[in-house]
Amino acid sequence: DCIGMVDGFHIPVTVAVECQGPFRNRKGSLSQNVMAACSFDSRFMYVLAGWEGSATDADVLQAALQDGFHVPA
Repeated sequence: DCIGMVDGFHIPVTVAVECQGPFRNRKGSLSQNVMAACSFDSRFMYVLAGWEGSATDADVLQAALQDGFHVPA
């Protein structure tokens, strides 16, 4: 049974030249990596934003789990 969905996505950003390194994602553009979890009826239940574009989805998920996000069994 599906109880919801979790996905990571990249939001384009503009940052100062001297800060661009960590924000450059694997495709070469500048972004912020965001993870969101929605309920089955598409209501946002959790959002973790602010990660640099170079962060992997696994890194962001791990941070969310440490921050209290949990996947029901």
